[in-house]
Amino acid sequence: MHSDITVEDIKRAGDRRRVHDLRAGQGRTRSLRLLWLLIGPGILVMLGENDGPSMISYAQTGAIYGVGFFLPFIALTFAMAFVVQEMTVRLGAVTKRGHAELIYARFGRFWGFFAMADLVFGNLLTLVTEFIAVRAGLGFFGVPAGIAVLGALLVVVAVVLTRRYWTWERITLGFAIFNLIFVPVAFMAHPVSSQVVRAFFTWGPLPGGVTAGFILIVMSNIGATVTPWMLFFQQSAVVDKGLTAADIRHGRIDTALGAGLAAIAAIATVLATAPLFAHHVDASSFEGAAFAQALMPYVGKVGATLFAIGIFEAGLVAAITISSSSAYAFGEVTGSARSLNSPLREGRLFYAVLIAAAAIAAALVLIPNAPLVFIVLIVNVIAVLAMPPAIVFLLLLVNDREIMGKHANGPMANFFGISVTILLVLAGLIFGITTIFPHLLPS
Repeated sequence: MHSDITVEDIKRAGDRRRVHDLRAGQGRTRSLRLLWLLIGPGILVMLGENDGPSMISYAQTGAIYGVGFFLPFIALTFAMAFVVQEMTVRLGAVTKRGHAELIYARFGRFWGFFAMADLVFGNLLTLVTEFIAVRAGLGFFGVPAGIAVLGALLVVVAVVLTRRYWTWERITLGFAIFNLIFVPVAFMAHPVSSQVVRAFFTWGPLPGGVTAGFILIVMSNIGATVTPWMLFFQQSAVVDKGLTAADIRHGRIDTALGAGLAAIAAIATVLATAPLFAHHVDASSFEGAAFAQALMPYVGKVGATLFAIGIFEAGLVAAITISSSSAYAFGEVTGSARSLNSPLREGRLFYAVLIAAAAIAAALVLIPNAPLVFIVLIVNVIAVLAMPPAIVFLLLLVNDREIMGKHANGPMANFFGISVTILLVLAGLIFGITTIFPHLLPS
């Protein structure tokens, strides 16, 4: 029996021992310390999804539409994200298996490899946009593109090679909290509080009405919040962290906290760029650095600097988390190592896939004259179109009482899960119809 115990098991057991000791102990701060030990995957997945293309999408939203419809709409998309991600918490904590591994086990080899291949390809496209954000954010400070991209890639490698899930998680959380850097920039933009409040209560105004451009921004904002990689990452991270059914409540708190923080940062980004709308600045082709430069007259040098740092941070954190989700899925389907606790020799394929995914994306970003802004928006749209099938798999798994027992979805959870699925399908249909038949929309 002893020979079956791996280094990964020993590291995870050490983390669980601390949780067990806290649960058995007493003290005023015990609950807070327990929460500190158990949070991580939920905050990371939400702030990780506030990635480079997402923040640029929110910046485009504020610059094109100002303060209005999209403030409550963004809050709604994060509520949708919580509904979806809460199911992955239960799946991971109860089954102790990642999302790709469960699909493989319950639906067969074909669907397991299909889900893994689809995720890895989608993640590669998304990783390209993360390095675009890194390049754009550091471009504001005059950092050459090659140095910016290579530096970010080295950070991804360095964090991964700690070979300790807990260390990787805490370092990445440290980077992720800088997503809130957009909040002070929003205050520097001096939004009118009455307009902000009115927007949440009236879902308006909507300048220009419903047009093809509006639908593209809607799709991009949904894709900035609910994407397939999130399902795979959070469930695998829950397993790698060693959470159990007893930790589900804390997993929900973790996910809700992450959704709240990410929504605040996203809405702050819209408010930060709203002055561009008010002053009729054409931001349709802006990258991250261009946004920071254009905002300088309205938020000052400090505000523009913070905005550029925020774009860089968003791309870096997502590069770390998204590349990890590809490696998790590969390991789960192929039966090889699938943990950030694995030693290099045991986890060589896991680490190779993770680093290769990031390296390939970094190389693609340096291709001259690539249409970077278009790539950013389209990747978010692709994420929306890929999401309904992913949620169908998720709902089938979380309703399987053979593996979930009493933690399977109840009527209310199914109502919200199916509602999110329907909304995503409708968004995809509307986008497809209006793309094929543009004359159906106002010019």
